Amino acid sequence: MAYEFERKQRVAVVGGGPGGYEAAIAGAQLGADVTLVEQVGVGGSAVITDVVPSKTLIAVAEATNAIGEAADLGVQFFSRNENGRPVRPEVAVNLAQVNKRLLGLARQQSEDMRANLIRAGVKIISGHGRLDGPDSVVVSTSAGPEGTDFDQVDADTIVISVGASPRILPSAVPDGERIFTWTQLYSLTAVPEHLIVVGSGVTGAEFASAYTALGSKVTLISSRDQVLPGEDADAAAVIENVFKRNGMTVLSKSRADSVERTAAGVVATLSDGTKVEGTHCLMAVGSIPNTKGIGLEEAGIQLSDSGHIRVNRVARTSAPNIYAAGDCTTFLPLASVASMQGRTAMFHAMGDAVNPTELRNVASNIFTQPQIATVGWTQRQIEEGIAQGDIYKLPLASNPRAKMMGIKDGFVKLFARTGSGTVIGGVVVAPNASELIFPIALAVEHRLTVDQVSRAFTVYPSLSGSISDAARAMHIVL
Repeated sequence: MAYEFERKQRVAVVGGGPGGYEAAIAGAQLGADVTLVEQVGVGGSAVITDVVPSKTLIAVAEATNAIGEAADLGVQFFSRNENGRPVRPEVAVNLAQVNKRLLGLARQQSEDMRANLIRAGVKIISGHGRLDGPDSVVVSTSAGPEGTDFDQVDADTIVISVGASPRILPSAVPDGERIFTWTQLYSLTAVPEHLIVVGSGVTGAEFASAYTALGSKVTLISSRDQVLPGEDADAAAVIENVFKRNGMTVLSKSRADSVERTAAGVVATLSDGTKVEGTHCLMAVGSIPNTKGIGLEEAGIQLSDSGHIRVNRVARTSAPNIYAAGDCTTFLPLASVASMQGRTAMFHAMGDAVNPTELRNVASNIFTQPQIATVGWTQRQIEEGIAQGDIYKLPLASNPRAKMMGIKDGFVKLFARTGSGTVIGGVVVAPNASELIFPIALAVEHRLTVDQVSRAFTVYPSLSGSISDAARAMHIVL
């Protein structure tokens, strides 16, 4: 009597960033035969040139700020000169050492992720992958004596997670020496004397904030009337005020037509003819998906006008057996969303239980100083009548723990459904907003009311107490 053994489902993952990594891990855990194709290293640009190094740099900037502001708390730093007299030392940043450390951390994180994949049984191929129809991936690997070598991976399910790259403007081409994208800044060996940042979105604001703290003179060129134009207006106003108070020059309603190198540095020419001179320039004008020329449309995958892969809430593309995750898709360009998409794609493809991703429940954070964290419906949507809700804003300066820590800027803002009091969103502007947003995200995810939130105990004194205080202020009288 002959027995037929069911073949393992074959999964090919193209791109090893957060989405591809999580898809590969989940697929292996569910018993699939998984092959991951990655060109730059496991973790992708998120780990190697983007999220990990940039947030490490920002952590250094936060430490620099903390030292500089310690005097406000009564902590003073002194050394003694040759005469034994106390002198206040300057806070110095060894940027070469900082960049060496952060790139080392990025490489270590990539190696740790690679080790996790190998331990899970995932096969890893280093090379550039492209689709050869809906059920095969062709990988161009290292060049051999007769040219490029190729490998082919046949698959029942394919996950595309190829990420995105910085947008390059023909009038401001980065050279990695004076004009940079955010992936190139880590080659700097000294803090720029005058850094011009073109673009006041999340990336531009984060680096402008960090380099101001590190000691650079920073000029931020913003085409809108306020920095962070897509964020909560109150939060953006706080950040812009802090920027200006810290000495940053913010040029609002200004557009850089070109950026060119000069003998001494760079010059940015604005649309009104104004010239801004600096020593270095960061171009932070958005990103484009890495979807061109990898066989997507030939495999039946629909793309948006911007080149992003159209996916549904379970990360499925228009091709039934092909999924996509991360910045190359039409979803939010966040590492946390990419990871969730990767896992969701595998759960769905393998027939496991799956919860379709709800973008409104995604918590996001901007790592300026202070940070901005948001989740759920926005105040603008409430004011425009798209959502029905009440708004309560509590300044952080009234919080006892904030007073102890010398925190003067920031707030907690809650949005609750009119009538029921169900928490539908919130904003936190604070030094650790990325941590403080979590209880609000839980409330949004599980549809807790402000009364339920307020009944949970918080530590006294704590910054999280402001969340409870804001919820208590929105008490619903039955």
